[in-house]
Amino acid sequence: MPKEAIEPLCQSLSLSRADIQGVLSFYHTFRQSPGGKHTLQVCRAEACQAMGSRELEAQVKALLGIDYHQTTPDQLITLEPVYCLGNCACSPNIRVDNQIYGRVSKQRVSEIVDELQTQPLTLATEVKA
Repeated sequence: MPKEAIEPLCQSLSLSRADIQGVLSFYHTFRQSPGGKHTLQVCRAEACQAMGSRELEAQVKALLGIDYHQTTPDQLITLEPVYCLGNCACSPNIRVDNQIYGRVSKQRVSEIVDELQTQPLTLATEVKA
């Protein structure tokens, strides 16, 4: 949500700026700046942490050169924490866009990041007769 939209939203809903800001900061799906083409989430719930998600988190941050709530300079990947993907039996877990990956090793997360960074460009083409 752009910052310029907050004041009109406050007025139309008869809510304070603090009320709107509270909602925006509580729900992780709201952003005040555009995210990347892909969103990579690392599960930070207890089951995943017990199975190595903190190491995955450190590796992903190093591979991408960003921290949580940031986007790579090429606008390709936004890194976000998530606090349970409901796949605890297959910890540690990550989610890329809407795809959950379970039992993710450091090698596998490197492969996934590499796949995201090296996807071929797709060009929209239209053929007219």
